[in-house]
Amino acid sequence: MDWKYYEEITKYIYELLGRESGVKIEGYGYTCKVKGKSGVYHQIDVLTSHSDGIHSYQTAIECKYWEEKINKDVIMKVAAIIEDTNIHKGVVVSKRGYTKDGVSFAKQKNIGLVELRELEAGERKEEAKDLSLQIGELIVNSKIERRRPEILNIKFDIVDPNQKSDKIKPNQVIIRFKDRKEVSLNHYLNSFKQKLHNEESDTSVQKHYKFKDATLVNITTKEEAQIRGLTLTGKMVVKNMDVKRQINIVDEIWLIMKSLFENNSYTISKMGMIKKDGI
Repeated sequence: MDWKYYEEITKYIYELLGRESGVKIEGYGYTCKVKGKSGVYHQIDVLTSHSDGIHSYQTAIECKYWEEKINKDVIMKVAAIIEDTNIHKGVVVSKRGYTKDGVSFAKQKNIGLVELRELEAGERKEEAKDLSLQIGELIVNSKIERRRPEILNIKFDIVDPNQKSDKIKPNQVIIRFKDRKEVSLNHYLNSFKQKLHNEESDTSVQKHYKFKDATLVNITTKEEAQIRGLTLTGKMVVKNMDVKRQINIVDEIWLIMKSLFENNSYTISKMGMIKKDGI
């Protein structure tokens, strides 16, 4: 976070907290300026307004994203702006709190003091109350069906019955035709597997490929055998893999906000939820 983002967060918090009571954001940032009785324009970090039905009241909020405590000099500056602009109330929002003289002077000038800071690493759980908020539950039902074609049997129609084709590894054999064209056994296996995708599950299917003047060649042993055809048997194996998953949606506390004079404190989550302590 930097000072600019700190102003934006402050504006968001006051806008959200004041929504039910009719508080509106009139402006914020470096473009928000109010002309005083002196003729001087004063830049206001966050300017809010609300009405009681008869009169409208403005509040000027000064944001200090400093590493040190705010002293009376800052409070005096805000008090002077309030007096010059006739703004009804002033509030100072600080990251690191206030010095003793700053608190005393703010009370005398009716300047509100607010501490808004990030939850620090290692902070005691008792101080931060609940460190996380469970804001919902997401149940995901995934319908998953795995379809896998399975080859059950490979059988060659060999011309010479004395020649055998036992223990053939598909990537070790090719089929050579009379024109010297060579086709791998995997070519027929892949084509058959594609066919199985269109068949009913767990149903045995056969496909016969008829060859003319073809030779089965073992590229590893160099053995050859004349074949008339190839018969493949397979089936489509379907497995249900449905998954039900429950996800707890948890939002973590990010900021702590305390109003010194009004004794109100809030926690702000990373998703922007604001909770008043004790509610």
